[in-house]
Amino acid sequence: MEERNYYRVYSEYLKDKYGTKVYKLPINLPLTCPNRDGCVGYGGCIFCGEEGAGYENLSNTISVREQLLENKEYIRKKYKAEKFIAYFQNFSNTYMGIEAFKKYVKDAIQEDIVEISISTRPDCISDSYLEFLSAIKQENNINISFELGLQTVNYHTLKKINRGHSLAEFIDSIIRIKPHGFDVCAHVILDLPWDNIEDAIECSKILSALSVEQVKLHSLYIVENTLFEKMYRNNEITMLSKEEYINRVVAFLEHLRPDVVIQRVIGRAPEENTLFVNWNTSWWKIRDEILEKMEEMKTYQGKKCDYLNGKAIRKFIK
Repeated sequence: MEERNYYRVYSEYLKDKYGTKVYKLPINLPLTCPNRDGCVGYGGCIFCGEEGAGYENLSNTISVREQLLENKEYIRKKYKAEKFIAYFQNFSNTYMGIEAFKKYVKDAIQEDIVEISISTRPDCISDSYLEFLSAIKQENNINISFELGLQTVNYHTLKKINRGHSLAEFIDSIIRIKPHGFDVCAHVILDLPWDNIEDAIECSKILSALSVEQVKLHSLYIVENTLFEKMYRNNEITMLSKEEYINRVVAFLEHLRPDVVIQRVIGRAPEENTLFVNWNTSWWKIRDEILEKMEEMKTYQGKKCDYLNGKAIRKFIK
């Protein structure tokens, strides 16, 4: 079974857009998040470890230019890639002074870099940073995209996981980014303990209504030395089954606009320092089970995306 038969695949989207194989090159900066240093809270998201999301990154003591050159050499040899995306991955990559931000972004402009992707939080999007990026895009003929950590549209759950922001900040960030023509990828965890399948569906609908261009889905994993680890060990949370996660992914995709690009349907995590990750199953096996489920149900991305543009009055329109 081919992914393209069930949802819009990111690798194929990149190849169509840039005319060749494209790979992301992760960049690790010496940063933190506003829910770690006291700006909006302390401790960070209760699922996030001390290293943040970039567990495979190079050291943040290495310059941006050197990180890109080293990663580029490795990826080019291994995957025969010709074009690359400079991916500011770890923690909140706009949570810094504007001048420091400008320097890091400018250092990422190199030969064969066709896009700069910035991972950050919805409450770390500001017009002044966006205006700078618009100028960079025009001056250097380079695309800019954002990866925004939403995780869930359930504002009760957002509070429980100590995000430090609500759904409103996410909506505000999309409204501010859109006029600049930057693509947005929303990062979503579909199996948080306080969410249900209706939350997954509502998340899909909201992202579709906001015209988000891309989505990255993730399952929850338990990292050592986090509040989630304590809750897990004390049986305060129940991890969803793999089957229920698959059901939520399928429902999410069914309600999602068919033009949205799917960066992934399941994430990866290091086996070391984790108590629970992907039900002890390889990520690609879970992906294949999702495809098998969709084939069994004869369904696909966008099959149930029928709720936009005044559904209730369509009977009056000829």
